[in-house]
Amino acid sequence: MLKRTSILFCMAFLVQTIILAQTSDMVLIKGGRYIPLYGRDSSLVKVDHFYMDKLPVTNEQYVDFVKKFPEWKKSKARKLFVDATYLRNWKNDTTLNDSEKPKSPITYISWFAASKYCECQGKRLPTVDEWEYAAMADEELADARVKASYNQKILSWYEAPRTNTYEVGRNPENYWGVSDLHGLVWEWTSDFNSILITGESRKDVDKDSNLFCGSAAIGATDLMNYAAFMRYAFRGSITARYSIKNLGFRCVKDVPLP
Repeated sequence: MLKRTSILFCMAFLVQTIILAQTSDMVLIKGGRYIPLYGRDSSLVKVDHFYMDKLPVTNEQYVDFVKKFPEWKKSKARKLFVDATYLRNWKNDTTLNDSEKPKSPITYISWFAASKYCECQGKRLPTVDEWEYAAMADEELADARVKASYNQKILSWYEAPRTNTYEVGRNPENYWGVSDLHGLVWEWTSDFNSILITGESRKDVDKDSNLFCGSAAIGATDLMNYAAFMRYAFRGSITARYSIKNLGFRCVKDVPLP
């Protein structure tokens, strides 16, 4: 009986250690309800508690990933899951270009590759609602969308060139303790194209220059929040194989049931 108890204790300790290791670089986002900025009939959406990476996934982290999972190397990734620009800023399968910084956010990464990376960490990509819920916070408020300065700051970043080359951790932590949701790169979500902005959003699109159309504003609930309209328009303009120079990702993880 004592031996069995000892084994069970060791197993419980091991599980707890694994969970702690997986969430050591994450913060808890306490769930709630919010009104998303899409559709004229938008109503309160419930978001459960979840853990979110404090920072976007970096170049050096993705290099480690492809070394462990060589099927996602630049030369080996299946064309079904990546386009021709996948990891185009790398010299070869495991080496960045000299111009790239190890601690800059990984970009030129497809949705399939980002999803697999998160899965291999015991995590997943955030949903649109989880990402928007966490990203509506500034340093002081969980929902800073009522502040004109909040939207102006985000829009000024959208106009700034080459922010994807900056290192992660550049921007202050928000209310939840998350950094760089705004200010470095756009980020993949698990259901990125679940909100259809326009019927022809993927037609005749140049991926790196014309994905920021603001026509999404027409059907939104708050015409003051143009920054959010641009995000929804961007998501509605891409496909899962796309790899874009200013599109990266971070992971989230469900909170274990008590």
